[in-house]
Amino acid sequence: MTDVVHVRHITEADWDGIVAIESRAYAGLGLSEGRAALRSRAEISPGTCFVLDVGSGPAGYLLALPYPALRYPDLERAEEAVVPPLPAPASRNLHLHDIVVAEGLRGRGLGQRLLHHFTLTARSRGYERISLIAVGSSDTFWSARGYTAHPGISPGGYGANAVYMSKAVPTDLGPQPEPTGVVPRGPSAPTKRADVRVPCP
Repeated sequence: MTDVVHVRHITEADWDGIVAIESRAYAGLGLSEGRAALRSRAEISPGTCFVLDVGSGPAGYLLALPYPALRYPDLERAEEAVVPPLPAPASRNLHLHDIVVAEGLRGRGLGQRLLHHFTLTARSRGYERISLIAVGSSDTFWSARGYTAHPGISPGGYGANAVYMSKAVPTDLGPQPEPTGVVPRGPSAPTKRADVRVPCP
């Protein structure tokens, strides 16, 4: 049996689920932000933030916002306290702040589907680069996807071994992952991708 997969923009009804997924992914790393900070990231750029639905409910999310290159959100503060809201054209750098897939659905390619949708959005909106902060030793995962580390930047507040990374928005993304739009039900293999906090499946 299969469940239909759908990527869409975040609505008010999604926040309880997003906060729960985020807390389970990051509380153990000491990186959980809480509802106010998470919402503030999405409110800056709702057109670049998404929920991943599998079947009847949220299975993951992605938060991204325009941010100056080589800078990143402060996990201790809501976004309004850091920079004023900016329209997308104000920065050609789109910061992938967070991407998480719920524990029971990891290892099925859902994170790749969410990333593909996000990257298409970045390209269609005229962004030139995507930045992120890889945490929990996830920099090798992001390196394999074309992101390059900036060794001169030490992201404070993101835990030991956090790495600021970026890449140019690709011009050719290839085919959409999961072209059938379905995910088989059944056991899933865990994947470290879902434990990534990026100003970061």
